[in-house]
Amino acid sequence: MTTFRPKYVTFDCYGTLTRFRMTDTARELYAAVVPAEKMDQFCRDFAAYRLDEVLGPWQPYRYVLLNAVERTCKKWGIAFDPATANKFYEAVPTWGPWDDVPAGLSKVAKEVPLVILSNASNSQIHSNVAKLGAPVHAVFTAEDAQAYKPHMRAFEYMLDHLGCGPEDILHVSSSLRYDLMTAHDMGIRNKVFVARGHEPSTPYYGYTEIKDIGGLPGVIGL
Repeated sequence: MTTFRPKYVTFDCYGTLTRFRMTDTARELYAAVVPAEKMDQFCRDFAAYRLDEVLGPWQPYRYVLLNAVERTCKKWGIAFDPATANKFYEAVPTWGPWDDVPAGLSKVAKEVPLVILSNASNSQIHSNVAKLGAPVHAVFTAEDAQAYKPHMRAFEYMLDHLGCGPEDILHVSSSLRYDLMTAHDMGIRNKVFVARGHEPSTPYYGYTEIKDIGGLPGVIGL
């Protein structure tokens, strides 16, 4: 991608900017009932059910997590405890950014407005955004849009409220499945994949790859 100065730089939040600790939390909460040698697969199943939950009609994020935990427990033959499952939801607002985020974001924010599009509830996201260490122009959530990524409607909601088109933004995410595949399908040509190790690089989707947010200023010529 040649140097492009967008009207907005738009971001996924959890996993890309905020260090997403869902797997860490699962390891902690289920250590007593899932054997250590099987915990990686338990966490992969939990992640798969979270994705499956957001592919249906919108529901509050608390229920996305509760349902995903319940389905994972059923698959593994583990008793489902709603109080334990609710700890995932309660933990989300406490999570802070990756170490590379504040400096990289701050440099970009001086030149281009930053926007977040997140699969979050409004009661959660603003605590995470306040920890990023850089000013954010606008935050849009799945609750606002009544649609979760990877649904196109989530992106359409953001673009409509920004008053711009796919050609006007640079979208940044560490997830192909939640963000960059849909961005590609919507004609968002300018994309950045932050290779944090969550998913393998898939160059077909046409993005610039960086290892962390420290590389973002260079993408837009700063």
